[in-house]
Amino acid sequence: MLALRTPSITQRVSCTLTATRTTRTLSTAARRLALPASTSSSSLSLSSPRLGFNPTKAAPLGSRMSHGASGESTVRPDPDAVLTKIADYVHNYQIDSEEAMKTARLCLIDTIGCGLEGLRVDPSCRALMEPIVPDTVVPNGAKIPGTPYQMDPIRAAFAIGTQIRWLDFNDCFLAAEWGHPSDNLGAILAVSDWISRTNVAAGKAPLTIKDVLEGMIMAHEIQGCMALENSFNRVGLDHVILVKLASAAVVSKLLGLSHSQTIDVVSQVFVDGQSLRTFRHAPNTGSRKSWSAGDACMRAVHLAIAVQRGQMGIPTVLTAKTWGFYDVLFKGKQFEFQREYGSYIMENVLFKISFPAEFHAQTAAEASLILHHKLAEQGKTSDDIAHIRVRTQEAAIRIIDKQGPLANFADRDHAIQYMIAVPLIFGRLTTEDYSDAVAADPRIDELRAKIACEEDKTFSAEYHDPEKRFIGNALTITLKDGTVLDEVHIDYPVGHKRRRAEGEPLLNAKFKNHITPHFSAEHVDKIIKTVADQKSLEQLPVHNFVDLFVKA
Repeated sequence: MLALRTPSITQRVSCTLTATRTTRTLSTAARRLALPASTSSSSLSLSSPRLGFNPTKAAPLGSRMSHGASGESTVRPDPDAVLTKIADYVHNYQIDSEEAMKTARLCLIDTIGCGLEGLRVDPSCRALMEPIVPDTVVPNGAKIPGTPYQMDPIRAAFAIGTQIRWLDFNDCFLAAEWGHPSDNLGAILAVSDWISRTNVAAGKAPLTIKDVLEGMIMAHEIQGCMALENSFNRVGLDHVILVKLASAAVVSKLLGLSHSQTIDVVSQVFVDGQSLRTFRHAPNTGSRKSWSAGDACMRAVHLAIAVQRGQMGIPTVLTAKTWGFYDVLFKGKQFEFQREYGSYIMENVLFKISFPAEFHAQTAAEASLILHHKLAEQGKTSDDIAHIRVRTQEAAIRIIDKQGPLANFADRDHAIQYMIAVPLIFGRLTTEDYSDAVAADPRIDELRAKIACEEDKTFSAEYHDPEKRFIGNALTITLKDGTVLDEVHIDYPVGHKRRRAEGEPLLNAKFKNHITPHFSAEHVDKIIKTVADQKSLEQLPVHNFVDLFVKA
């Protein structure tokens, strides 16, 4: 018999091992640690640093070493309720809101148009559309609007999601968290197009635009209802986690996954790596904010397909003590919900119509344009301004109140002072106005320095009120001669639900303006006629719809 000679061990564990068993045990440890084959059992000590075991710190007799009673339970629990409710909604809810379907049609065309405008304005956006391997064409793959490319659905989700969000000109929903629910179209359209082309090639029926619109309503609802009471930005996480969540849930249904598989997909979203908000805030604001939603769409499709191919979920990914999302990333707080899933978010979504401006500044830009005309009526210009007072919401103070040099497009469209100064000077705010060429005008920074923002508590309260959802801004200009112009106060922009009748014709005009540079006049007319009729559009196969926007 070979007795263990380490004193601390013999004091705690009165047992002996045969030489054969000792050799076998230590050899096994060596293999697991990838120790050299020449390492012999005689050269190993149980207190060796390579074994990571210090016998002086061994557990006392009767604790984990004796029976393991205090170890982790291997009983697989029921899924977290949050996951189950999302799956219930996706698989069981019947959309019967005519208002939601009509709004979803407007959202679809506006989102496609924003993507095409992003491709036109910025070559760096177009560069991200190209296949990883040049000239790759995926048979029956998803096509990318505004390009000749046809890709696998994962890469296509990235490309479509990226162009959609590039200019920050697509729809918006603001609450405890903010975001752009139409970002989800990147995943929904890519997967729907791929399924449709694959089905047709196999002699099966394609998906229709009605499937896409219903998917958009559900994705809007999941993202928006999560955003109503849960602030991810306050813990440093970017809101595109909700794009990944909503897209993954809806895509799982499109792929034909079961209720339990959808739960697995959603669980994978929460255990996945999450984006930090660093790229949206000074001094690190940059172009990643333009493709982060595309990245989220790509991850959503990847995770759904992984589960479709047999990967398992993580049932208590949110609530697991120490290792769960709540403890690791949400400061121990659990999600809260204001309402059940339905169609509320799509019905109340905010469109960016008049200005390609971060949404908290939409009413500020509108007010500054009004003031531009008031100055002109008095024979004045922005050069006559001494000071501008801005009353705004807390969210705007936190996100877009910026001082100092603005280095790029992304910096400028997230600076409320910039989005006020440009309309006051030029009487406009377009996508081109965020370019280096326009930003070089010294009058912009001179005027920015005269703008002071302050929170209005009423504006902040109305921002969160579910019956209002206002995004108020109020501007007061003091001229150099001491004259104070009447304050211009706007509670909600033209893209708000309360201004839907006013906004719809403007939204249609915006869409036409965005597609016109890409296609012939004849083809533009064909597109306009195709998307104008709700009923016929809903019956259109998805791949035929996408083909309308593909360029040779």
